[in-house]
Amino acid sequence: MAQISKTKFAIFGVIFAFFLVGIVACSQNKKNEVGELVIGTSPSFATPLQVAVEEAKKQGIQVKLVEFSDWNTPNITLNHGDIDANYFQHQPFLNNVLKETGFKLKSLGTGIATHVGLYSLKYKSLNDVPENARVVIPNDPVNQGRALLLLQQAKLITLKDSNNHLSKISDISSNPKHFKFIEVEGPQTARAVDDADLVFSYPHYLRLAKTIDPNDALVFDDNTNTRYAILFVVRDDYETKSPERAEQLKKFIQIYQTSPAVKKAIDNDVGDKLWFADWK
Repeated sequence: MAQISKTKFAIFGVIFAFFLVGIVACSQNKKNEVGELVIGTSPSFATPLQVAVEEAKKQGIQVKLVEFSDWNTPNITLNHGDIDANYFQHQPFLNNVLKETGFKLKSLGTGIATHVGLYSLKYKSLNDVPENARVVIPNDPVNQGRALLLLQQAKLITLKDSNNHLSKISDISSNPKHFKFIEVEGPQTARAVDDADLVFSYPHYLRLAKTIDPNDALVFDDNTNTRYAILFVVRDDYETKSPERAEQLKKFIQIYQTSPAVKKAIDNDVGDKLWFADWK
């Protein structure tokens, strides 16, 4: 009888062992189903994001970054479902994209906002900028409005509506120095510093281009509104269709927002005094 009990116990032990192995295998397969998250970004944001990728890897979250050189392809690619998210645009820019394209995209989390400035390699002060100067500003509606607001803040122009963040060149009511405006894609403003008299640009793009020290603006905007914070953007149905991937992405965003290593990377990349965030 004792022998039979031992045999039964042994059989039960084997069955239980197989049961445990099955649970582990099932759990591992479920984890693997999530796979690698793919986030599209601009080269100017890549370094701190890569630090977040390394931090996430320590927690078992696999993330791959894909860099885009323009501001159109990241949203097209996301809308097609080829990437999980992108990180390069703020809410006003996204609003304009949705209006123009009909894409179904939304923010899943917030990154950093940066101050913007007016830069020049030719002149040391705004007073030195001459009449008929060539002034470079972004060509997209949202960032052009932001540039014009900064030029107004510097008392170089006047806008018809001083509070309209979507102002266009045609909305300038006074241009006493008769500036000649040159419109380029946002990322290219950093490259224009070598040729133009005055350039509106962003610290992170300038640091990447190495054309001028981002701290050497003739004037910075005085705005600390996180309206212009860069967003982690996903498709509208992402959380519904890919709940497990969405949870992993949320954890990655939390790592980006809370990791001391990431904060240090942002400080080095942008400059401690040139960026801000609700969570900083």
